[in-house]
Amino acid sequence: MVISTEEELQKLKDIGRLCAVAVETMAKALEPGITTRELDLIGRKVLEDNGAQSAPEFCYEFPGATCISVNEEVAHGIPGDRRIEAGDLVNIDVSAVKDGFFGDTGSSFAVPPVSKQIEKLCRDGRRALWTGLQQVKTGKPIAGIGNAIGAFAAKNRYTLISNLASHGVGHSLHEEPKEISTWPDPDETRFMEEGLVFTIEPFLSLGGTWAEDGGNGDPWTLYSDPRAPTVQYEHTIVVTRNGPIILTLPD
Repeated sequence: MVISTEEELQKLKDIGRLCAVAVETMAKALEPGITTRELDLIGRKVLEDNGAQSAPEFCYEFPGATCISVNEEVAHGIPGDRRIEAGDLVNIDVSAVKDGFFGDTGSSFAVPPVSKQIEKLCRDGRRALWTGLQQVKTGKPIAGIGNAIGAFAAKNRYTLISNLASHGVGHSLHEEPKEISTWPDPDETRFMEEGLVFTIEPFLSLGGTWAEDGGNGDPWTLYSDPRAPTVQYEHTIVVTRNGPIILTLPD
């Protein structure tokens, strides 16, 4: 989507903020003993109380309002009976639609107590996202995002999951520009135009390079290959001449 009016921008800000509030509210409830289904119901209530609908349900009939991925799961985890335990690494991914406009955001959270290595992974996952955000500006190459994140990962001895890409969003959950790499991609030749809306969501890992299904009859949940702790931090942004407008902030 390319924004053409202030009304469009405001509606994107509204749904983006709501997605961010849902993540924040779920994170505050994250503690040992809570099930991922209970956590999902908290996110659902935030969305539905504010007139929004889960985008994964709306677009893909996903069996939950939000995606909650724990430890070995890196994306699209189905809410269920799994209980959160101390030391777990939990990714909460919320996308929703309201008034025909979509927002998408996510964050990873480490449930104390956790090792210094996992604390650093979470901190550096947020830094990787901001490294990508700093490359956003009208007229700049889209490839600059993946190149910058890739350089950050290599410098700090991390790997990136290289088949989970960022994507356009706005009038639908996944739209043009599709498959925006958050890793160095020599085939990426597109440029950012004023008002373009898309996500930036690197998956930073302690060894994982690929996401694969578990082969257990679950068509949704993805795991890192090789298995390794992995974090994801995601914002939806709008490209401007002055840099990105971040739509998915709670305030």
